[in-house]
Amino acid sequence: MVPKFKPSPLRIRSFCTKTVQQNPHHWPIKQITKTNFNESLSEIKNHISSSDFIAVSLQNTGSFSSPWHRVSTFDTPETAYLKAKFAAERFQILQFAICPFKLQASKVIAYPYNFHLFPRDELKMGMPSYSFTCQTSYLTAMAKEGFDFNTCIYDGISYLSEAQESTVKVRMGNPMAVDHATKSSSSPALSVADTVFIERVRSRVKHWKNACTDSDIKTEALVTSLRKIVLGGEQFGSRPSMTIDVCSERQVQLVLKMLEDFSDVLVPLIIPAKGGGTQAVRAVLTSSDEDKHLLKRELQTFEFEQNKRVRGFREVIDLISASQKPIVAHNSLNDFTFIHSKFLAPLPPNMNEFICSLRLAFPQVIDVNYLLKDIGPVKKMTNISATIAYLKNRFFAPIEMEIPNQANENEGKIHGHNVVKICQLFGKLCSILKITPDAIESSDDFLASAINRYANIFYSLPGSSQEPTNEEIRGWTNDKRKVSCEDVVFLWGFRERISAGILKNMLQGSHEVFAEAFNVRMVDRSCAIVVFGKPGLSNTFKNVMNSKEVSGPLREMVSDGLKAAGYETYQRVCSSGLWESALADALDKALASHNCLSEAAYETKQSEIYLSNELINLAEL
Repeated sequence: MVPKFKPSPLRIRSFCTKTVQQNPHHWPIKQITKTNFNESLSEIKNHISSSDFIAVSLQNTGSFSSPWHRVSTFDTPETAYLKAKFAAERFQILQFAICPFKLQASKVIAYPYNFHLFPRDELKMGMPSYSFTCQTSYLTAMAKEGFDFNTCIYDGISYLSEAQESTVKVRMGNPMAVDHATKSSSSPALSVADTVFIERVRSRVKHWKNACTDSDIKTEALVTSLRKIVLGGEQFGSRPSMTIDVCSERQVQLVLKMLEDFSDVLVPLIIPAKGGGTQAVRAVLTSSDEDKHLLKRELQTFEFEQNKRVRGFREVIDLISASQKPIVAHNSLNDFTFIHSKFLAPLPPNMNEFICSLRLAFPQVIDVNYLLKDIGPVKKMTNISATIAYLKNRFFAPIEMEIPNQANENEGKIHGHNVVKICQLFGKLCSILKITPDAIESSDDFLASAINRYANIFYSLPGSSQEPTNEEIRGWTNDKRKVSCEDVVFLWGFRERISAGILKNMLQGSHEVFAEAFNVRMVDRSCAIVVFGKPGLSNTFKNVMNSKEVSGPLREMVSDGLKAAGYETYQRVCSSGLWESALADALDKALASHNCLSEAAYETKQSEIYLSNELINLAEL
């Protein structure tokens, strides 16, 4: 295990060296829309290629529909992922800021870009999106920052995910060049039907080829037209071509194998069927080797232009993925569920599959929140700027931001400042933790693993440098203590507008299980969690709630509608997609469902959570 870094806090600030510090609002961030997208791609590609890291920051139309939909401290990595997945599938990205940057000692050299996106159905195929959800508070905040919604809608860059691109190419039905992956390496034994099929096709191809190449035959236009009808002749651009219909992928392979006998002059193309698979194989006749190579270059150019038109902004995502550079984010779980959903493919059903899928495109994702854990206890920070100010007051780690002026001339409001702040925060944390690009490339095992130990942690426990398991949930900040998940009970059915303190007072003395230490936290206005300090009391309490032996004050509360359920019911709520406005309604639906596999599927294993004395602010709910 790599030992933790031991940064030294700033004790005497009078000896600080003055560094150049730019006003964040004056940072030159290049704004990219559909108008200047294509001309900026080569520049972006060069900056990505020469960078050490790439920071990303997203501006979405929302993140949660109800207070309990937010990823909370009582969530396991699995339930946290399911919440992030639900948000990513409902809301939309309107701005995507990227910033390739380099670290040089105490200097960050950054090249920020802010892309304005809009999921426009440019191909008239219902993709990338027919509709999406907006959260009013998010749109209001964007409007206050001067966001131009007209520019976004009319000049925003559209895109398709990798999965959508494949679907579109099939629907468009454009002929595709045959690559080695299309051809089968094996040669299966031919049946009688296969032999008859191949010989019939071979005969047609041979007669068609001879008719096209025999210059001695002079016929009238009518005869030529009849010959095309009989032999199946067509034109592919200026070249003769012939379409061979197929009924199965096996016949596709048989035809491709047969056409190898004419590979000196024929180029095979695949015509995809709109429902998937292959509709036909088209053979294009070339006049010479030079013409054959020219056709292949034309096909490559056509495919390149088509890909450019179809992919849109995903060209940038593909550049980032191809670079294999470490990506730095501030809220990696939220950001990368959006990125996966919009630009890769539909989100997998669970966290493990999501991480495996994401790593294929982005091998190293670093969340600055996780780096903060190694510098000691950090108070709750409301935003990136507050975190930078906190570090500035506590540590001597001056960072100079150098941003070449690449902003558009005479452009209006500059957006995307957060991505530069992420670069600045990451540079400051690297300085404090003694992580540099030189250290990453060093042969020293300790230094070489400096970045790897922080990568691909999408949901972590407070005070823990280890990647959490699916049976652990993190807790509130400050004064944390470990609690077993089995000691957590969800409670609802109490009167509205009740506080955690009042609910705790009501429970005290209502039953003997509350004679021991316990705590109460509000999840939303309709539901709370009760945490028992002594193992086993939660099961006792649930059994009492479900029996006829309940008595005393607790019986009155049950009569008024009080209900209780264990953590497995909450897991069932998230896994089943019961995203009601109030958690109480979702828990009611989960209990009412009669899934015989539910108890086995959502059985809560022995695990730990971290709780503290900090209460949830009901004003934020």
